[in-house]
Order: sequence, then structure tokens, then C-alpha cells
Amino acid sequence: MIDRQLVIKKLADISAFADELERILGFSDQEIGADFLKQRAAERLLQLIVDSMVDINLHLIRAEKLAIPDDFQSSFQLLAKQGAFPAGFAKKVAPVVGLRNRIVHRYASVDMGQFLRELRKDRSDFWEYLRLVKKHIG
Repeated sequence: MIDRQLVIKKLADISAFADELERILGFSDQEIGADFLKQRAAERLLQLIVDSMVDINLHLIRAEKLAIPDDFQSSFQLLAKQGAFPAGFAKKVAPVVGLRNRIVHRYASVDMGQFLRELRKDRSDFWEYLRLVKKHIG
């Protein structure tokens, strides 16, 4: 059974983090690039948003007694197959997990300019995720 209170709390967290991220993204790339505090804030907010999204995905997967996905990215596609998200949206948003991993684990050096371009281009996906999950849980 879906714990609606848990999901609603996580959705509120994502909304608050996304609002904070919008404040950071209000600065130019040059201003963010010149200020390591703004850089780290953007990175951390992305991590918090993605971690909360994955937490929700895994909760829904367990509650709906679905097969455990191979990785966190796959959780989006699995939920799309169950009708929680449109397949196109799941395919578009899932790679944010890889971006989060590159930032957090420093797998490779992350180009701040590219990071900011991706973040600016795809930040509306966070709001769409909120809308879709709310719709899914009723």
C-alpha cells in the first residue's frame, strides 16, 4: 500500500529544493562559476532532488509489488510501464540519476558549464515529476 503521507512529504521536499535551485539558477553561469558556494549549492540541490525522486520511485515500486529495478535509472521506466509516467517522460528524466552520480561520486571531472546547461534545460522535469506523481497517487 502506498504511504501517501511519505510520498507527499517527499514531494514537498522536492518542491522546496527545486525552488532553492531556481534561486541559484537566477545567477548567470559566470556568477555561479566564480563562486564555489553557488556551485556546491547547485550540485547539492540536484542531489537532494534526485535522491527524493528515487526514494519515491522505490516506495511506489515496493508498494505496488513490482520487480526491483536493476538500477535507480530503471525505476523511472518501470513506473512508466505501470502507467505512473508517460514513457517519453521516463526516458527523458531517468538520465538525471547519472548526472547526480557524476556530481556526487566525482566519477569524472564535471564541466560546470555543461552541468549548468543541462540543469537549466531540464529543470522543468522536476516540476513535471511532481505533477505526475501527485496524479498517480490520487
